[in-house]
Amino acid sequence: MQRMIGEKLLLPIIIMSVLSLSYGQHLTEESCTVQILVPGLKGEPGEKGQKGAPGRPGRLGPPGEIGETGLTGQKGIMGYYGKMGPSGIKGVKGDMGDPGPKGPNGEPGVPYECTSMRKMIGEMDILVAQLSSELKFIKNALPSPAAVAGIKETDSKVYLLVKEEKRYSDAELYCQTRGGHLAMPKDEGANVAIAGYITEAGLNRVYIGINDLHREGVFTYVDLSAMTTFSKWRKGEPNNAYDDEDCAEMVASGEWTDVACHPTMYFVCEFDKESA
Repeated sequence: MQRMIGEKLLLPIIIMSVLSLSYGQHLTEESCTVQILVPGLKGEPGEKGQKGAPGRPGRLGPPGEIGETGLTGQKGIMGYYGKMGPSGIKGVKGDMGDPGPKGPNGEPGVPYECTSMRKMIGEMDILVAQLSSELKFIKNALPSPAAVAGIKETDSKVYLLVKEEKRYSDAELYCQTRGGHLAMPKDEGANVAIAGYITEAGLNRVYIGINDLHREGVFTYVDLSAMTTFSKWRKGEPNNAYDDEDCAEMVASGEWTDVACHPTMYFVCEFDKESA
């Protein structure tokens, strides 16, 4: 029994000795083949490489501070005259002015001569007849001669500028009941005559016989004749501002603009010369 125990204890010792011897020999063989690597000297620096491609744009930075206010610009050119506003309240009549100084005495008259006197009387008779005819026409055409700024004539028309402010429809009715219409400039000659009339009267604008009351955007004369051969609209007109401009006015330059029909304004009547 003791012999068996001794053998069991001895056997592991022998195995351990053999393994130790074998492992030692293996290490000895491997140590002979190990190579030690030592770093070499630092080489010369290489050539500089080419410039690389530009990088991508960076993100947008924050907005900068508000700069100082710049200098005021130069004054612009004067614009067109604005359209006429509503009439103001009639003012109080002013006081009568002082009488002016007495004028110088006239030149002495020429000696009486029958021939020249008769000629002068004949010319005066013709002038009186013309004036009487015009006065009769004014009395028949308008309620007050003081409201008329003279008479303008062309080959076929007679024009009266009426200095009584009326709405468009009332102005046309005035002209119609006296045998005419609001002035209808259908050619350059008539337009120039009416424009000159306005300027001589010291006015800026008057109603004329043009409107688009029957069809929006299609302007015709008040006698319903089409505007096919002549027009004198100012640049940018007609523009129907505020959707309320269905009638027309002429300014002193002879140009036309579309205007509302309800403001009161002076106007020009037109009559055929035969009826006058």
